[in-house]
Amino acid sequence: RRQGYLSNGQIFDGTHAEGKKNVLMFQLGGNGVIPGVSEMVGEMGVGQKVQAIIPPELAFGDKGLCLESGDCLIKPGATLVYDIFLKRAGIPPP
Repeated sequence: RRQGYLSNGQIFDGTHAEGKKNVLMFQLGGNGVIPGVSEMVGEMGVGQKVQAIIPPELAFGDKGLCLESGDCLIKPGATLVYDIFLKRAGIPPP
């Protein structure tokens, strides 16, 4: 499970927000999550909970996460904070 928020506390992403109980599955080093989350999860053990502070260069960088209209969900240069719980880990079949 994970929950992501901006440094001001505003939640922007989460698999456990608002009563959701689904999980996020992704391959380490792939394109499923930002590099900072992938790196942190790669260092975690099963059952471990961490709060990761992700600098812009390991998140959305100077571009942010913006819509074509110019509105940004995550502003350029934003530092992100994630609360992460690693429920399980596995090696996918070949």
